Amino acid sequence: MQITELLIPEQIAVGAVAGSKKRVLERLSELLARGTDDLDSTDVFDCLLARERLGSTGLGDGIAIPHARMAGNQHTLAAFVRLDQGIDFDALDQQPVDLFCALLVPEESAQIHVQLLAQLAEMFRDPELCTRLRQAKDPHNLLEVLKEWEQTSAPTGIVD
Repeated sequence: MQITELLIPEQIAVGAVAGSKKRVLERLSELLARGTDDLDSTDVFDCLLARERLGSTGLGDGIAIPHARMAGNQHTLAAFVRLDQGIDFDALDQQPVDLFCALLVPEESAQIHVQLLAQLAEMFRDPELCTRLRQAKDPHNLLEVLKEWEQTSAPTGIVD
């Protein structure tokens, strides 16, 4: 499984504005909940926030990967937000974060959860990709940038 198999343009926000960590988590929760009819964005937000309280998912270099496993959720979902201006997200390097890729997986899907996080970490280590994501004009373009990266640079996909 590749991250682009989980993302659709309706779950991507390009040029979004969020003034705080809480607001970007709310936006990501809304986008994740769009991926299925049986999730409430407030419940998703609570899961993401609970995970953030354990430690920031801000990796540094303007990147964060908010993620959570959620009881009662039957779907592996992703959402992407690119902010116009980075915000304080308690990243390891204390720099503003503008690229967010969120994951929500079923509670029992620990292995897939870890594998997807590793894939995202590998993806975001590519400075050229990050530059291209920051230049994407719209959700469709951002998704195409991710797909191109997967085809040319990604390690082998995750097995379900």
